[in-house]
Amino acid sequence: MSYTNGLDKPSDYFTTKLYSGNGGTLNVTGLDFQPDWCWLKQRNGTYGHDLYDVVRSATKTLNTNNTNAEYTSADRLTSFNSDGFTLGSNASVNGSSDTYASWNWKAGTSFTNDASATGIGSIDSTGSVNTDAGFSIGTYTGNGTDGATVGTGLTGLSLVIAKCRNATGGWVVKHQSLSGDNNVYLQITNAAGSAASAGSGGIGALNNSTFPLVTGTSGASSSQVNKSGNTHVFYAFAEKQGYSKFGSYTGNDNADGTFVYLGFKPAFVMIKRTNSVNDWIMLDNKRNGFNVVDDRLLANTSGAEATTNLLDFTSTGMKMRATYGGVNGASDNFIYMAFAEESFVSSSGVPATARWLCSYLLT
Repeated sequence: MSYTNGLDKPSDYFTTKLYSGNGGTLNVTGLDFQPDWCWLKQRNGTYGHDLYDVVRSATKTLNTNNTNAEYTSADRLTSFNSDGFTLGSNASVNGSSDTYASWNWKAGTSFTNDASATGIGSIDSTGSVNTDAGFSIGTYTGNGTDGATVGTGLTGLSLVIAKCRNATGGWVVKHQSLSGDNNVYLQITNAAGSAASAGSGGIGALNNSTFPLVTGTSGASSSQVNKSGNTHVFYAFAEKQGYSKFGSYTGNDNADGTFVYLGFKPAFVMIKRTNSVNDWIMLDNKRNGFNVVDDRLLANTSGAEATTNLLDFTSTGMKMRATYGGVNGASDNFIYMAFAEESFVSSSGVPATARWLCSYLLT
């Protein structure tokens, strides 16, 4: 199989970039694409997670470790560039001599979904989409109607993360492995629970290209995903063979732990236990350059990077190597999102050959 510059080169669509701050203006470069969603976190300190995307525009900040509304910060991420991004002097993203991780995704093609014209969903949405990589960023305005649906520009939805922009509200996460209207929330450690039973609602079962908005027990006036007139952002994903995987597994509380087949060597994994309280554990191949993968950050807290033996990244997936309840509790249920460093199989399902690997490494 010959090398192709598509999903068979995952770094064209996702990469982790580490950098050190300089306390002034900093151009972070070296990506193989212009990033459209940047997730930044200080590693050696307790500043929170800063998220930016091209749809909301640079300088517009959201934090996964709290429920705060979007705010503008002119000295944080100031521009998206052809191979990276530019930062101002704010210590949250660029403290002098501090260390940081950034996780970066490519979308790239503008979309506008007029629901009444297209028949896709019942709420208009606009954004940026990459159908090859199965990723879109979108915004919409709530209408307060239980069961309203939002188009994503994708087909085969696997995961949606949604957040209110102009008011406080949780980070609602709907994963394809969670049944019915069960949701989890990035800013807290809670087990999965029903959106309809939650006071502020959430997201129902994913459709092929849309996601439904569920009003909770407090009514539409308090819904964190669909209050009438409120603005929201979503990040949507559709699983792509050899590049991304959004699945679940059961732990065994054993150092010879569960193996999770992905079809690729992971570049980034985020894991959440869903049947009980636990953190959102973020791991990547750049902070962890070798096995055991043990340098972790937590999406739900502003805490500094910590070290805990957790798992191995293998050529085809991840192997649990600890009894730690956050990734391998006995009979516990876990969901994950994972993106590839190298594909074991191509996007067309063909196993990678030595010739392909050589071509990949030389590119």
